[in-house]
Amino acid sequence: MILRDYQKEAYDNILEAFKTYDTALCVMATATGKTIVASHIINHYRDYGRIMVVAHHEELITQAQGKIKKICGVDADVEMGAQWASKNEWFKVDVVVSTIQTQIAGREGGRMIQFNPDDFSLLITDEGHHAVSDSWTKVIDYYRQNPKLKVLGLTATPDRLDKKALGRIFQTTPYEYDIEDGIEDGWLVHIEGQSIFITGLDYSHIKTTSTGDLNGKDLAEVLEYEEMPHKFADAIMQSVGDKKTLVFAASVAHAERMAEIFNRPNRKPGSANFVSGETPKEIRQQIVKDFFDNKFQYLINVGCFLEGFDDPSIKVIADAAPTLSRSRFTQKLGRGTRVLTEINIDQYETAEQRRDAIARSDKPCIECLDFVGNAGKHKLICPADILGGKYPDEVVELAKESATKKSIETKKPVDIASELVQAEREIAHRAAMRADAEIRNPVLLRTKFSTAKFNPFDIFDINPVLVERPQDKGRAITKGQKEYLEKYGVNCDGLDKTHAGQIINEMISRREKGICTFKQAKCLRSRGLNTNNMTFEEANKLITELVRNRWITPKKWFKKATV
Repeated sequence: MILRDYQKEAYDNILEAFKTYDTALCVMATATGKTIVASHIINHYRDYGRIMVVAHHEELITQAQGKIKKICGVDADVEMGAQWASKNEWFKVDVVVSTIQTQIAGREGGRMIQFNPDDFSLLITDEGHHAVSDSWTKVIDYYRQNPKLKVLGLTATPDRLDKKALGRIFQTTPYEYDIEDGIEDGWLVHIEGQSIFITGLDYSHIKTTSTGDLNGKDLAEVLEYEEMPHKFADAIMQSVGDKKTLVFAASVAHAERMAEIFNRPNRKPGSANFVSGETPKEIRQQIVKDFFDNKFQYLINVGCFLEGFDDPSIKVIADAAPTLSRSRFTQKLGRGTRVLTEINIDQYETAEQRRDAIARSDKPCIECLDFVGNAGKHKLICPADILGGKYPDEVVELAKESATKKSIETKKPVDIASELVQAEREIAHRAAMRADAEIRNPVLLRTKFSTAKFNPFDIFDINPVLVERPQDKGRAITKGQKEYLEKYGVNCDGLDKTHAGQIINEMISRREKGICTFKQAKCLRSRGLNTNNMTFEEANKLITELVRNRWITPKKWFKKATV
């Protein structure tokens, strides 16, 4: 299997990193070929020892085994449940694939102790963002008893809501290729988001967990309430038409209720199935197969298909289980970003050709349904957060606001990438307007105060503040401010509370620094003298001499006073 350009770059960067480091994390978006890159790395390290590939559920193990067979020509041994890898010294297979649960299962250290760490040259952790958990750390530490071992983590979502540092496990990240890169280069379909407002949907009282996400029990109580599953199901049916849809639910009861509503005689009988961690393995496999074969339209799941579920024909992701986790939302969205297999996207040489082929296909984009209600203080993740990783926060927030408003008003999906571009332009325009205002406003404010007989800002040679304090906005000068200023000879015409306070603060500051007072500055400036940085004593001396000279200003003083 020939590597794509970015996959070759990932491969080269990983091998180069392993010349210096023992552990590395490769970040590649879902459907961009992490396992393909890893298989080529496996092929390289087979000359140095065995390879152990560890994932955390069966689907990932099956996928890895298939890719390794196709690329490396090796029938990898499986260490999982009732399957045992060969321990015979003469019949050891180069590659072993295993689940994390199997590795730590059993007493006295788990099944991993049956393997000699010194036999292995490479340990690969699929979905490497899990690597900081206790179970994964235990397995990694066991195999790293071999000082020559290299550890490669693979993930599409390196950010963790619980803030546990992946840097504790991985010393370097030699390659990153995110979802925006995949879309821009024409390897993934672009994303359109549709926000659907659900009357009565209220997340505001839901607590957050120690990991920082929404409390599952509280969320389930909101979404299992009889009225909500009906509203979600009706909104999905009205929005997606006959498009194949993967639905994420918040709980088993929520999923079960929605499936039952979809299948009612007055809606669309036989259109929906649901799976959860409680679904027996054989039944779950059959349901998934039927969905692949397009025997029903809606597959509702409870946390089952965040990883290792690949069906390119999915056209809609309906997220009925909101989250605060960017990583979790990315995993959901990644279930739908694959290009239809019949396109054979690798036949095209340029990104433009690939994007054009996708646009002309039966799946030009993945639609993401985002259900909107009262989020309260919670910042729920939506598609703009995923595609906006390279934009400033203010751009992402503006794009989210605009996309939500447009899709609710039009009841149609909105191109998220376009919204981000427009938001960036709008923020840049606002910044330009602010910059222009900063140039013009001091002039305008000086003009405003020039109606005073002696403009205090001109006398002090300072600019009026441009932004009023929120608590002072629009408020007139106070009686106390007016009395204070008039006591020291300041004309208060045109001054509001904010600018009166600015003058008072300047007067106090000048007194503390020993700089001439307002009255001294006004007196000298009225005779054309510059008082910048003039001390109280210097000003007092000039005024005394002016009095002696009958208030006639000698020409030689102008130079002296302005130096």
